[in-house]
Amino acid sequence: MTSSDRPRTFQIGTHTLAAAPLEPGLYVVATPIGNLGDVTLRALETLAAADLVACEDTRVTHKLLERYAIAASLTPYHEHNAAAARPRLLEKLAAGAAIALVSDAGTPLISDPGYKLVTAARAAGHAVTAVPGASAVMAALAVAGLPTDRFFFEGFLPAKQGARRARIAELAHMTATLVLFESGPRLATALADLAAAFGGREAAICRELTKLHEEVRRDPLPALAAHYAQGGETRGEFVVLIAPADERAAPRGEDIDGLLRRTLSESSLKDAVATVADATGQPRKEIYRRALELVKSENDGSTDQSND
Repeated sequence: MTSSDRPRTFQIGTHTLAAAPLEPGLYVVATPIGNLGDVTLRALETLAAADLVACEDTRVTHKLLERYAIAASLTPYHEHNAAAARPRLLEKLAAGAAIALVSDAGTPLISDPGYKLVTAARAAGHAVTAVPGASAVMAALAVAGLPTDRFFFEGFLPAKQGARRARIAELAHMTATLVLFESGPRLATALADLAAAFGGREAAICRELTKLHEEVRRDPLPALAAHYAQGGETRGEFVVLIAPADERAAPRGEDIDGLLRRTLSESSLKDAVATVADATGQPRKEIYRRALELVKSENDGSTDQSND
């Protein structure tokens, strides 16, 4: 069966509904982040009517389409094949196709390569339409009980410890709720680094949102770090939210010393001073002076120990 003669329908319960034809263009379609019931009627109609559905993993998207009896034509579009797949999708758009872009879960373009396709489609003059719906970021903000008037989505922190600690230092005085994605295997070490830099700030760990084993754990960062270091459940998908820094509170001397020690262990004096000054908003001259004192103190300590 070709895309031209397949049924353009979807099914809800025992009811089969016809999908209205789509205008040519790219449709950015949000899909459920876990529970397949969290899909919009408009998303189902768009997926059923599209000439082609570009998705991260055809197996994952097939499960959603199967649930709603949608006979769509699927093509993979992910970070490993995007460079080769993108020109082919643009050719189809130029020929008048209606293409739906989906990710494995949630809203496309959030931590996936979809933005390059959207940018290229718009540059070529094709219509790009949002079909909004589920988002792990928004779901986590809704249930965490942390301020939502301002938030900053960081995505995944760097995997390597040195780069991760440097980035955390840059984020330490963000005066908005911080939203992170993290993998289970890295969660405990990431929380330890966050607690060391952010102190006792309130935070929430949202695991497996909308799924059978959904869990939201709310505590100060040190308590969360201890929980996961001691064997807390790390299976599943995680969103980490951290309360904003108090913009009225200047960073304490011990906070600056801690940041300096961590960054000095991973980078040059010049780079460490620049990182900590940017992260804390303190004068670079003062940070440089304190960094020299710390280096001298540590060198003197090493000398004393060698003479024992």
